[in-house]
Formats: sequence, structure tokens, C-alpha cells
Amino acid sequence: MQTLIDKIMRMPEARSISKKLVKALDKEEQKRLKFYNEITEQHKAEFINGEIVIHSPVMKRHSDTSTLLVKLLATYVDKYELGFLGVEKILIQLTRNDYEPDICFFKKEKAQKFKNDQVIFPAPDWVVEVLSKSTAKNDKGLKFKDYQSHQIEEYWIIAPKRQRVMQYHLENGKYELVAPKENGNIKSFVITNFEIPIKAIFDKNINLNVLKEILN
Repeated sequence: MQTLIDKIMRMPEARSISKKLVKALDKEEQKRLKFYNEITEQHKAEFINGEIVIHSPVMKRHSDTSTLLVKLLATYVDKYELGFLGVEKILIQLTRNDYEPDICFFKKEKAQKFKNDQVIFPAPDWVVEVLSKSTAKNDKGLKFKDYQSHQIEEYWIIAPKRQRVMQYHLENGKYELVAPKENGNIKSFVITNFEIPIKAIFDKNINLNVLKEILN
């Protein structure tokens, strides 16, 4: 960002650019406030770079993947009272954009401040996005950068078609790929001792066995 600022500062029209930028951002903020007033529970909607994005329905494999992971997460988080697990339509408010991640998790210290009628949430501690054709570009691009800049500690990108999980962890302010995983186990950095086989996210029988282990 500093490089971009330095570049603008070397331009004779720097002050004019600054005024235009402030005006554009003020206009965008008004549009954002309107978005907050008009969004409903019926649609999965996000506010991204000044535009309202309404998401289309997902494929079955996308839904199956999310459901299997949520089963394990919800059971584990509830059993050990670790915090709040948000699913599908939890709107998180970042500096400029508002997203509804497929899954997100807030540690107990943060979650204890939430109210039952709350509809807008701060940056979570951990986020999962399940890829689809319409969202893949943002999930791996803009959202990746935004989650990183807001220091969301852990980010999983799941490719249901390839049955693959890309796990990123914040190291010195930047996401580092732990390993692109298709087999073996995956362990969260944020959710204490939460470790599952990768296949449990995609296979119902394996998922059920892991669920039984968590409940025991």
C-alpha cells in the first residue's frame, strides 16, 4: 500500500486524486448503509468494493461438504464451549467490505459480547470458504487479501470437486500455506485441539465415525 501512496504523491494531481477518492468512498459508504437496511434473511448477500453481490444457489456437493464439516465443528465447539460457530448467513463487517463466509468461528472472548438479535459481526478468528464456480475468484483473491489484512488467524479454502483443503495460517501478518491437503489429518490453529481426517469433510461414513469419537 505504501508503494501506491508513494506513487500518487509523486503525481502533480495528487491532491485532486485524493479529493475524488474521498468523494467516491463517501458515496460508497452511503450505498453500504442502504445495503444494511435492505438485506434480508432470504438471500445470501455481500457488499464488495461498493457493489451488492447476491449469490446463486450452490451445487449439492458444495452443500454436502459444508454440512459434513459443520456437523463436526458444531459438536466439538459446543462440547468444549470454545466460542461461536457461524454458518452460511453470518454477515461479517470488515473495513470496507461485508462478507457472509460459508463457515466462521469466533473465540469465546469475542463471542461472549454477542447479542441474540445481532446481525452484523466483527472479523472472526477463523474462516472457511467452500469453492464454487461463481465464488472461486473472490475466495482465492479479494477475500484472501481482505481476511489477511484484517488478521483473521486461519483460513481454509475447500475445493469439494477435488476433495482438497488449502489451509492458511497467519505468520508475521501474512497467510502461509500449511499444506494443500487431500489425505491425512488437518488440525486447526484456532480451534483448540480440533483435528480431523481430511476425508471426514467429504465422506459421510468417515464423518459419522469421527462424530462418534467427538461425542465420546
